[in-house]
Amino acid sequence: MEKFLLHTCCAPCSIAVIDELKDQFDLTVFFYNPNIFPIEEYIKRKDEVVKICNEWNIKMIDWDYEPEKWEKVIAGKENEPEGGARCPLCFALRINTAAQYAKNNGYDVFSTTLTSGRNKSAAIIFPIAEQAAQKLGIKFYAEDWKKQGRQEKGRRMVDERGIYRQNYCGCKYSLRRNYNK
Repeated sequence: MEKFLLHTCCAPCSIAVIDELKDQFDLTVFFYNPNIFPIEEYIKRKDEVVKICNEWNIKMIDWDYEPEKWEKVIAGKENEPEGGARCPLCFALRINTAAQYAKNNGYDVFSTTLTSGRNKSAAIIFPIAEQAAQKLGIKFYAEDWKKQGRQEKGRRMVDERGIYRQNYCGCKYSLRRNYNK
């Protein structure tokens, strides 16, 4: 069975994906999201992913929370709208970190649940991940996870389990935008 590293951003975006992959691969969930603000929100989101992994006995890597590193990566793009030039930089940081971890730890393939988000474009995410895969010599599993009824399935699974569902992407700039409408 192939070793699969799945970068996850949050439980609502990942629950249906984990459910789909857990019996097909030797699956490990990789939680790396230095963009999430504030720390209390980060902990809520991480705790929900831990809950899913524990329920299904899925291995989980809780990577470092590095908001300072994220701030350096997105510097100069703070005033960009959500979905603007800041987001691909954020995606690249998280995807490249996951890909490097996968390569360094003997995984055969990696992917990300970022494409589950309704405002996240596979057309932006896939080239970033494919470039990382090519550079590192590892396979990227390209799947737009919001398609084929997965988003609806995930929503049902989240509701059934009482999983916390956030109301903004994660970074302080998307939080500010969400509450300053």
